[in-house]
Amino acid sequence: MDFLWQENPGGRRGPKKALTLAAIADAAILVADAEGLAAVSMQRVAADVGFTKMALYRYLPGKSELVAVMLERGMGVPPALPSEDWRAALTLWAESLISVFVAHPWAIEASTGTRPIGPNELTWMESALARLPEGLTGAERMDAVAVIASLARSLVVQPQEAGLITAITEHAARFPAISAAIADTAAHGGQDKAFHFGLGRILDGLETLITQRV
Repeated sequence: MDFLWQENPGGRRGPKKALTLAAIADAAILVADAEGLAAVSMQRVAADVGFTKMALYRYLPGKSELVAVMLERGMGVPPALPSEDWRAALTLWAESLISVFVAHPWAIEASTGTRPIGPNELTWMESALARLPEGLTGAERMDAVAVIASLARSLVVQPQEAGLITAITEHAARFPAISAAIADTAAHGGQDKAFHFGLGRILDGLETLITQRV
């Protein structure tokens, strides 16, 4: 995983390199943002940066490693989190993670499964873990961050509300519970708050667990 943790010199022989991993990743990100991760290939990116496919192999072994560098570059580093309020800190952390996935939808697929992990992604994890209050075991702290991250990911890929309402309008009698919930939302408000509602309940649960142990 050295290619994620230090700049690859690009080989021991030949002319001085004219590319960087950052430039390669940026070109690949432009493709993925516009056309999806499937459109990214070593050949496509090489053409976009004006080099041959073989030239890119001096910097990266293949597409899997390219995607790993893209994710590192696309995620960047997390924002500075407030230290005095752990709930506010984790809320900002989750909101910022959602912003990454909205800006780069392919990052959800890229961050799934067994893969190389770089310093930026670990910095995101570190910043969230560091803001969790005392009173949780190590495993619980890791699980808490995983659950919050899963909430952020799931809300980015959930069905669009417009499509849901259209479907229910045409088939209300078949789905009475959904119809009733939508009607109540229309009458009393509260739509588009799934993120803050869900995150609030997660944080409530963590706070209750910690309090019970005191």
